[in-house]
Amino acid sequence: MRPAALYRLYRALSAVALPFAARSAVGKLRRAGVPVHRAHERLGHATLERPLGPLIWFHGASVGEAKSVLPLIARIRDVASGTQILLTSGTATSAEAIATRLPDGAMHQFSPLDGVGPLTRFLGHWRPDLCVLVESELWPNLLNLCAERHLPVALLNARLSDRSAAGWKKYPGTAAYVLRGIAWAHCQDRRSRDHLRDMGLDAAEQGTNLKSILGAPRVTPQALDAAHNRLAGRPVWVAASTHPGEEEQVLAAHKTLLRAYPNLCLILVPRHPERADDILALIEKAGLSVAQRSARGDLDHGAEVYLADTMGETDLWYALSPIVFLGGSFSDVGGHTPFEPAAAHTAILHGPNYANFAEAYAAFLMKDASVEVRDGAVLATEVEALLTHPSRAAQLASNARPLAPTGTEALDQIAGRLFSLMDDHAMGPHA
Repeated sequence: MRPAALYRLYRALSAVALPFAARSAVGKLRRAGVPVHRAHERLGHATLERPLGPLIWFHGASVGEAKSVLPLIARIRDVASGTQILLTSGTATSAEAIATRLPDGAMHQFSPLDGVGPLTRFLGHWRPDLCVLVESELWPNLLNLCAERHLPVALLNARLSDRSAAGWKKYPGTAAYVLRGIAWAHCQDRRSRDHLRDMGLDAAEQGTNLKSILGAPRVTPQALDAAHNRLAGRPVWVAASTHPGEEEQVLAAHKTLLRAYPNLCLILVPRHPERADDILALIEKAGLSVAQRSARGDLDHGAEVYLADTMGETDLWYALSPIVFLGGSFSDVGGHTPFEPAAAHTAILHGPNYANFAEAYAAFLMKDASVEVRDGAVLATEVEALLTHPSRAAQLASNARPLAPTGTEALDQIAGRLFSLMDDHAMGPHA
């Protein structure tokens, strides 16, 4: 297929922009404390050797995408231990979040930028047998180079918004050219499947949302008992995965709640812990006392707000609290997964903006498994109602739990499909 004119323009412009993008990407990782040699992985310079055997490359841009494929990676390693797994992501936060969760035999690297040079170096070193892009990562240069190398590509848990789809559909020739190497698209909802089929990708299918397939909770009874002991009977609620503009509403709601429950503790878990200084300033402005997790503050300090600005502990906070507000839903982020708090058996509150999980939240609302609140004032009202009537919180949690499956059947189906896509590619040992 002849390259589309718009793709040729993108390739030229990306070459011009690459030095600036490289400086920005490397600089961002360095400011987050990533060593320079690892930050240069963004330029395609590998810091690990490629092991022998067939290799599947999974790419998830950020925390949620990277975490969502960990149960699948673990399942693949269980049933085909000789298959090597490389997981890439683009942020320091995601690398930290998955560092202790990667199954044995799986590797992490930072993803190469969508430039010909970084991608050529990356593909030349790793020589993957299958490329699996998670959710909405449609990078033109990457897809083109994979197609040129006859490297099969799968989209996993694909999600395509109406806005993104409208942009692609304006240029059908470019869409057809860029998507020509995608062998299979596993879509998390009907809307994304229909958009991709309209763009000419007949291999798009709707499947189980990976974020609903959870691994074992990472909370030990000892850790949970210790946290309960430190709270010493104080009532508690959690605001998780919050974004800029949301903490102000959460803190205002908490100030309102303190009138009725003066001993109430808010555990505030920002989506990006590196925003801690900004959030501390908001807490101080609100006139609330605070203990900071990363500064060794603890729940037994009696602070009104506990800033949980560390990675990998969200499961603990979900298990500790009977009530959770999920952020990203008061802003235009589009919401975050309700499946993890559902598995932890906690009552779920969320805002009205959840386009990323529209079908999931529709199911939760239909089953009386979550409560939608339009702003911080209503959030305060609903949290107070659940604190006053714990049986209602328990009922919401009970209704939500069956919506968070943990079985392996769906993982086995997806793994089998990925293995079949590798059949036409080199499966022997790599030199």
